[in-house]
Amino acid sequence: MNIHGLRLFHQVAQTGSFTKAAELLRISQPAVSSQIKKFEYEIGIPLFKQQGRGVILTEFGEELVEKAKNFFSFEGHIESFIEDYRLAKTGTIHIAATYLPANFLIPKWAANFKSANEDINLVITTTNTKEAFEQLKQYKADVAIYGGGISERPEEVEWEELFEDELWFVVSPQHPYANQSISLGEMVKEPFIMREEGSSMRDHLFALCHTYQVKPPKVALQFNGLNETIRSVMAGYGANFISSLVVRDYVENNQLARVYVQDIHVTHKIAICTRKNEKQSPLVTKFIETCKKML
Repeated sequence: MNIHGLRLFHQVAQTGSFTKAAELLRISQPAVSSQIKKFEYEIGIPLFKQQGRGVILTEFGEELVEKAKNFFSFEGHIESFIEDYRLAKTGTIHIAATYLPANFLIPKWAANFKSANEDINLVITTTNTKEAFEQLKQYKADVAIYGGGISERPEEVEWEELFEDELWFVVSPQHPYANQSISLGEMVKEPFIMREEGSSMRDHLFALCHTYQVKPPKVALQFNGLNETIRSVMAGYGANFISSLVVRDYVENNQLARVYVQDIHVTHKIAICTRKNEKQSPLVTKFIETCKKML
């Protein structure tokens, strides 16, 4: 269909005059009349009929002008949508996040971002490290937010480190080692309460033991959830090796206590990851910049 012809017809019908339509479109009146006749010939149906010295819409023309009105209204909506998206005002961002940032960083970041960008949707998936990077590589996620060891960084991923998070040994405040300084060998003799095999904290602890050639601890209780491990330690049994982000408030409120293991200072990375060699959309760029400003 000739969209230019439809647009001229719509303008004539709206103004009720070939002359007024020509003035608004800044073209000559004969040019408008010629294009309308051409449009009528193309569709094979008359749009106007004579009435006295002027013309009025045919029955078909009256119905078509309503369709055209909706069409050009939606065209304006699409143009606004494109402009809003270009200016990062609307759209959807898919985020894949590992457990730590998903639970202890992203809720605050997302709330802050949404308060200033109500028309941008955030779809957040909490998953393990491998799956987070797979979603990113397969274009199922626009951003991956990761907390863990730098050794797990895939080559295809652009990595922007936000900060380093300390890993702490913690026990209940009533534990004999609470706020004490001891050796790693002594610490790992304690029963540990940890998440399942494959969790980053458990891998960190066992790698630490391997590095310092001490026997890994016995995992006396195992949970799939992080909160369950914390609550069990708070109840007075065992120890945990865990992100300071997770337990800092508990330590400050004396619900948990640190154990200072001599010569051991372990950190892991909190990073925002995108696909390498890919220009980010304005939406993703805006989200990343918002997160960085909140650090």
